[in-house]
Amino acid sequence: MKTVSVIIPAMNEAEGIGCTLEALPIEQLSKSGYSTEVLVVDGCSIDNTLDIARSKGAKIIVERRRGYGRAYKTGFQSAAGDFIVTMDADGSYPAQQVPQLLDYLVKNDLDLVTTCRLSHMQPGAMSVSHRFGNEILNLFSRIFFRLNLRDTQSGMWVFKRSLLGIVGVRSDGMAFSQEFKIRSFQKASCREVAIPYMARLGTQKISTFHDGYGNFKNMCSLLQNRDTPALIPALGTQPDVSLNMAVFQPKTLQKT
Repeated sequence: MKTVSVIIPAMNEAEGIGCTLEALPIEQLSKSGYSTEVLVVDGCSIDNTLDIARSKGAKIIVERRRGYGRAYKTGFQSAAGDFIVTMDADGSYPAQQVPQLLDYLVKNDLDLVTTCRLSHMQPGAMSVSHRFGNEILNLFSRIFFRLNLRDTQSGMWVFKRSLLGIVGVRSDGMAFSQEFKIRSFQKASCREVAIPYMARLGTQKISTFHDGYGNFKNMCSLLQNRDTPALIPALGTQPDVSLNMAVFQPKTLQKT
């Protein structure tokens, strides 16, 4: 069986981590021929996030260094999966649709499938200021990188582990998500698909202005520095991937 590693960064997400983990269709993935490991990378939570995650069968990795991107880098280094899935711990992403996303990736021989939250958002899932900030960053990504993604900030992706040997990301903060996508679309075969997006459980941690400005600075840095080291050493022979600039083919996944 091939292995799927689900990596979920968390810090004080007691309200959402339980339902997020419960929604993962482990049995369905097993019937499709995949074993699943779930890694919760915790940023020193002071609530009972860890107790809930352990009770749901997740493996816990405590990362004392702060940062959204730092959590993912640590998770990637610990993951054993042939495929990697990322998502937040707040119940906002449709964890039950991991099998559909994985199937779409494999059938289309892609390296990465990222998701768009903006087409099927639940009312109240994103503030007006957050939505506006997202649209500005999406516009900059089109201008700077010709990246025709509708949602550069989405936190749910499915990708082949081999992509980690191709894509290098500097950011340890919130800009990690957009930088990973920019690098991936420049170097590998990627697509974006639409998903439903729900209102988060628990307190929002993103600062629209602070994080938005940090993401803009990250784009400017990427324009000046084209090369960066790989996240982790490449495993075996790197796949022969062709340059595939943004391919936007929205596809609404069926709700389960």
